[in-house]
Amino acid sequence: MNRLMDDNRVLFRFYEELNDFLPPSRRKISFPYSYKGTPSVKDAIESLGVPHVEVDLILVNSKPVDFSYLLENGDVISVYPVFESIDISAANRLRPKPLRNSRFILDAHLGKLAKYLRLLGFDTLFFNHISDNEIISISLQERRIILTRDRNLLKHKQVTHGYWVRSQKPKKQLEEIAGRLDLKNSAIPFTRCMECNSIITMISKDAVLENLQQKTREYYNNFRKCQGCGRIYWEGSHFESMQKLVDSILSG
Repeated sequence: MNRLMDDNRVLFRFYEELNDFLPPSRRKISFPYSYKGTPSVKDAIESLGVPHVEVDLILVNSKPVDFSYLLENGDVISVYPVFESIDISAANRLRPKPLRNSRFILDAHLGKLAKYLRLLGFDTLFFNHISDNEIISISLQERRIILTRDRNLLKHKQVTHGYWVRSQKPKKQLEEIAGRLDLKNSAIPFTRCMECNSIITMISKDAVLENLQQKTREYYNNFRKCQGCGRIYWEGSHFESMQKLVDSILSG
């Protein structure tokens, strides 16, 4: 006896980095999606594993729709990622405009990335112990982009700006974020404390002299001090490697 074919079916295709969320057999191709009832396109997209916050444009039968669109049998659906550096305003983008004053909050797995973003001068919050709800609340209150390795965090309906970090290596993560969110032109390196996120400013050698070790006093004259934690910075042996990292990221 044949099974009753009472399911409706549409065709989905996901573009660019949205394919990262799909199994290999569904990447960069059109594939069928069967459903019952009247799900929204947002529900269908997230059931396939793609967080809504990573989606910026949906075309159904070549026409733009919003997340509330209800699937209809036979629809052909194209789903595109967030266009941070491309103007698609005429195509009904789904999210608010990109946060061009880029500020971040990172989950507990991205501590090294947080330091690297601060190195580039970006206001970046990171806490060793913080709940998903707290991250979302701070993101909304302070208009911060959530960066996470947990794709389920980005599926919360309250999240407006977020990105799932693909790489597992901190320097590759920094390269990925800088490219994906178009950070090159807004970076102001060496202006923010890598430890506490506060602004660092120039300070005279005399003002910090008593805090310096003997060799530092002898060989260095230019110093900066964190306005938050008081940490003192100078262009020591570690500076050259950090400068190389900054140059490699900003040169793209």
